[in-house]
Amino acid sequence: MAWATLGIYVHITLFFIILEGRHATERSITVPAATAPGDIIIGGIFPIHEDVDKNNKSFNPHPQACVRFQERDLGKALAMINAIETINKSPLLADINITLGYRIMDSCSDVSTALRATQDLTQERDSCQAGSNTSTCIQPVMAVIGASHSEMSIAIARQLTLKMIPQISYFSTAVILSDKNRFPAFMRTIPNDKYQTAAMVMLLRTHGWNWVGIVTMDGNYGRSALEHFMSAASEKGICVAFKSILPQSVTSEHVSSAITHTANTIFKNPKAHVIVSFAKPTLMMFLYRELKSQLTKAGGNMESMRRVWVASDIWSSSGSMVGNCTLDEIGHILGFSFKSGDMTSFRKYLSWLEAVGLNHTGNNPFMQELYNNLNASDASGDTELASKAVWTISEHTHADSVLSVEMAVSAIAQAVVSICRSRDCKTPGTVQPWQVLKALWMQEFNFRGESYKFDSSGDINLGYDVIMWRSDRGKIFVHEIIAHYHPDYNNFTFTNNSTTELQRLKDIISKCSNSCIPGEFKKTTEGQHTCCYECMNCTENYFSNSTDMDQCLSCDKDEEWSRKGSSRCTPKEHLYFSWNDIFAVVLLTLSALGILLALLVSALFLHQRETPVVKAAGGPLSQAILFSLVISYISAIMFVGRPNNLQCRARQVLFGISFTLCVSCILVKTLQILLAFQFNPELQVVLRKLYKPYAIIIICVALQAVTCIVWLVLKSPYHHTIRQQTTVLEHCHEGSYLAFGVMLAYIAILSFVCFICAFKGRKLPEQYNEAKFITFSMLLYLISWLLFVPIYVTTSGMYLPAVEMVVILISNYGILSCHFFPKCYIIFFKREQNTKSAFRKTLYEYSSKSSDSFSTSPSQTWCQKWDPSCVGTRTDPPEEKTSSSTTPNGRAGDIN
Repeated sequence: MAWATLGIYVHITLFFIILEGRHATERSITVPAATAPGDIIIGGIFPIHEDVDKNNKSFNPHPQACVRFQERDLGKALAMINAIETINKSPLLADINITLGYRIMDSCSDVSTALRATQDLTQERDSCQAGSNTSTCIQPVMAVIGASHSEMSIAIARQLTLKMIPQISYFSTAVILSDKNRFPAFMRTIPNDKYQTAAMVMLLRTHGWNWVGIVTMDGNYGRSALEHFMSAASEKGICVAFKSILPQSVTSEHVSSAITHTANTIFKNPKAHVIVSFAKPTLMMFLYRELKSQLTKAGGNMESMRRVWVASDIWSSSGSMVGNCTLDEIGHILGFSFKSGDMTSFRKYLSWLEAVGLNHTGNNPFMQELYNNLNASDASGDTELASKAVWTISEHTHADSVLSVEMAVSAIAQAVVSICRSRDCKTPGTVQPWQVLKALWMQEFNFRGESYKFDSSGDINLGYDVIMWRSDRGKIFVHEIIAHYHPDYNNFTFTNNSTTELQRLKDIISKCSNSCIPGEFKKTTEGQHTCCYECMNCTENYFSNSTDMDQCLSCDKDEEWSRKGSSRCTPKEHLYFSWNDIFAVVLLTLSALGILLALLVSALFLHQRETPVVKAAGGPLSQAILFSLVISYISAIMFVGRPNNLQCRARQVLFGISFTLCVSCILVKTLQILLAFQFNPELQVVLRKLYKPYAIIIICVALQAVTCIVWLVLKSPYHHTIRQQTTVLEHCHEGSYLAFGVMLAYIAILSFVCFICAFKGRKLPEQYNEAKFITFSMLLYLISWLLFVPIYVTTSGMYLPAVEMVVILISNYGILSCHFFPKCYIIFFKREQNTKSAFRKTLYEYSSKSSDSFSTSPSQTWCQKWDPSCVGTRTDPPEEKTSSSTTPNGRAGDIN
């Protein structure tokens, strides 16, 4: 039993010895830090080194040695120190009698090292309880500035969230960090990558580059940037020719093979002249070396290495990473950097560091390491060494990073001031990190005369500067700002010196396929990139009016047309019998002339209404005929011009009724002739009782009017369009062609009756015989309309109205010429025949030739009908005048 008890005691003792040894080992792990005391401590995490030495495979917890010192990130740490020291001297903190201190740790660009540094910053110290002296304790930080890379910021943010210690990054841009549900204590003084990728896509689209490659690195930052870039690019029609993902760690065993594969991929995609990169500066340096090496081994032309490189903020300002390459070999580098600030204060601080030299390194082991590195490479005196160190830091520190760090320090300082105005902050524990976080969220802060506030995502979005690298005598300048990007409006404002720089990019084409010109559209193959396509001509009646259209647009087929491969639609030509048509002008001139002649004849007949010629022509009926001819000419005019529904209806109705009136009046005249000369006396007595001239005219016109009214009511003419390939034919559709035929047939029947009656009276006295002229005019009318029917049926197009217009004019001029022009000729040139004596002489000659003798002479009857002065006239020669005579009707009259 004793031996058992002794064994248990030994095992317990060994256990505690081992446990104590482990704790001692963990406590012995220290991380170098630049420190300064203060009432409120601000932590800082900067990648002073680029990586860690991973050759030590020990399972014991141990800090890994940091390798490859980075001057540019030391400059950011010095910017933080300068900002804190400047604020400590300002009235802002003097008024509340507190000072800010700092603890700046090195993350060595390694997540594990960054977490170890974060643990050291947040560790509670036993000597720093409430009420203890701040000079004798190591206080925990109230806020942390950092880290640089998103991968580390994400890890640190998870750890700091446990105690709600505010974290403000000056360089981490991963979009995921804006998720306040996951990272409520994280903030940053820069925009997130969502805005940077949008700016890149807008830049590519501005230059018409839609076939690009992407080089990024593994980890949260690289994959987040890749995801958001591809999403934004896809929305804007930009295709990714290839994407190459490099290891995040530059010491990874896979870096060399990944760099070689990326270089091969770039050369295999010669059409991708633009490459977007989210990689570290060192990785880009390795890539440029590999590209040059492969070309040199292959004996290729260095021109084939040239590309347009769109650099993200992670390397856009790192001019030294080109290594032994030149911009003539690399091509053009366009970069996005954060907004720059005034570096006057920082330069003064560097001048002070140069002045104090190596004496100011006690609390800053990173400066001591820089001095040691420089001294090892170039043994110099202390003064020269300090000057070289300051020059190195100045060359590698950029205004955008200084601004972001100083803004973060200013935000924390003003948040602390807002808390400490109402309490004593010199006592440790009186201020809690979550209170500082709340003040940062709730309050605005002033920085260099401007007011700022973290948005709902914890970001301060100032936009970006677009820089373009240039080379002058072998020296590369990386801070040539050519434009400013405004995230709120998603556009660029170009600077005055941007014209020359951008001109170099004007002729660079980065497309999988050549642009499709207007008149063509892009045809892609299934499974192929949308940016890789064939250009196909648009088909007929389709067009494309800009380059690279996905599909052709359809013309308005009712009003437009286009040939194959057209870039625009051509309006269809509207065809109709236009006023400007030469043929129309001729017909309109004839119509106007006809109207003028009819009016002149009407005026002449009114003036000569008492003469035998006018009375023989019908007297009042001649005025009705002339009026109807004027209306008929007007209806002919309505066949010209762009048709409309009213015009289509009016022109046929006007012609039908007016010409019916004309023919009806002529019919009355022919019936009068027939009654006077062709019937026996018994039949004449009966017919004279039935013969009512005006009633006949009214009945004939009324029948035609009824026909027209029925036509208009049931199926009237209307404006009709016939749409053809390149033209639109506008014409009047007659509605009911049956009604149209009935109207014309009715006139034809009346004309035929006139023709028959006039033909029978063609042997009447020559001087006043209208039967021949009526016969000729009606024959002319019948022939012209008989010809019209087949022509009208077989003709189509814009000149179809002209066919009917010609026939109307022929009919009108036939009546005007046959009925009135001979009378006008007698009135003007044969005045001796336009007398009563000449009229009586003609009657006598006709009577003496007649073989038949009636109780009432037909000549005399005809004379009485048309000239009342014939009453009492004998068939004796007119030269034998008597004082009186008695007509067969028993009426007496005098011959004057």
